Amino acid sequence: MRRSFWIIGFLIVVGGFAGFQQYSSWSLNKPQENAQTKSGEPGNSQGQTGGGQTQGRGETGRARGGEAVPVTVATAVQKNVPVQIQAVGNVEPYSTVSIKSQVTGVINEAHFKEGQDVKKGQLLFTIDPRPLEAALKQAEANLARDTAQLNNSREQVKRYAELVAKQYVSREQYDQIKTNADAAEAVVAADKASVDNAKVQLSYCYIYSPVNGRVGTLLVNEGNLIRSNDAAPLLVINQLVPIFVTFNVPEQYLADIKRRMADGKLTVDAKFPSDQDRSEQGVLAFVDNTVDRTTGTIKLKAEFKNLELRLWPGQFINVALTLSTQGNAVVVPSDAIQVGPDGQQVFVVKEDKRIEIRPVIVGQAQAGESVITKGLAPGETVVREGQFLLGPGSRVDIKETASSDNPKDGARGEGRKGRSERGKSKADERSAS
Repeated sequence: MRRSFWIIGFLIVVGGFAGFQQYSSWSLNKPQENAQTKSGEPGNSQGQTGGGQTQGRGETGRARGGEAVPVTVATAVQKNVPVQIQAVGNVEPYSTVSIKSQVTGVINEAHFKEGQDVKKGQLLFTIDPRPLEAALKQAEANLARDTAQLNNSREQVKRYAELVAKQYVSREQYDQIKTNADAAEAVVAADKASVDNAKVQLSYCYIYSPVNGRVGTLLVNEGNLIRSNDAAPLLVINQLVPIFVTFNVPEQYLADIKRRMADGKLTVDAKFPSDQDRSEQGVLAFVDNTVDRTTGTIKLKAEFKNLELRLWPGQFINVALTLSTQGNAVVVPSDAIQVGPDGQQVFVVKEDKRIEIRPVIVGQAQAGESVITKGLAPGETVVREGQFLLGPGSRVDIKETASSDNPKDGARGEGRKGRSERGKSKADERSAS
């Protein structure tokens, strides 16, 4: 009985707690439902208003989609374009001479200044000649002595020839006298050679320039003792007029280069990175006899007159080897060519200022210009900047026409690019709004 009482009490407590929780949940949810019910009409009004804004934006977007897009354009021109191979070349002297001494002695005087232009045969160094002058005098004295003895031996041969004919002396004595005379003659010949050698050695005390060129740094100063054929040279002379430019091209061009060289000389243009408007022109003078297997390139060498000394040994310059000339080629600026899903293409501006996207085949490109081999006619107008806002049939507003053969296009292009970027940012702001 008592146990049943506790069970009934426990069930009453649990039921009361569950009822309290149900009532609390109902009381909290009731105001929110009322609020939603009361705000239903404004909510519908806001939803309609939001829908109207969305619809208005859609209409604005379509209206702005029909606006003209600001672009810069260029006209396709027809002209002769050189077919060239571009490379980076290194300037080398026409000849390099390292001046060394052939005798041992002290340098008395250097007859030039560092960096000076010298002529062939100009005196460069004087080495103390006194020891070699003394050696020359000694050789000349020996020659004089032996010459006197030779003359005496010849006279004896004449006398003994008469005596042996008269049988006053034996044939053996005569042969001995003649042998002595022949030996004296050989000694005189050796003395003459010694004199000539002494003169040559003395001439080495005066070092002359073997080529026309420019001297470099003086490596040994006056008063220093130098030895014959030292490892370090006294001076290095580089011949700068004419001068060579060495460069490498891929081996795939070798057959074409050899065929063109058989028809005549090939011209080579050298331009400096800091001065692209002015170039030096030379001719191809050398093709190496083997292909470098490690790089797959062939070494070429061009000769330049270099009368103004613009080319300097050790410089790296841009080189263009002209193989031929492509006549009446259609040319457009390279930045007018875009890459689409079907390959390279250009945006052609029609007479009604609508855009036609046209696929093209591009040939060689150089100096910021590209040759269009197929897909474009001379005189047609193509978009140069602003293509990313365009599509088929888009209407354009031409801000400035750029001539593809104007050398100042690069400078103008920077200004046009800045204006185009500002136009892009404004278009992005309008789209965001």
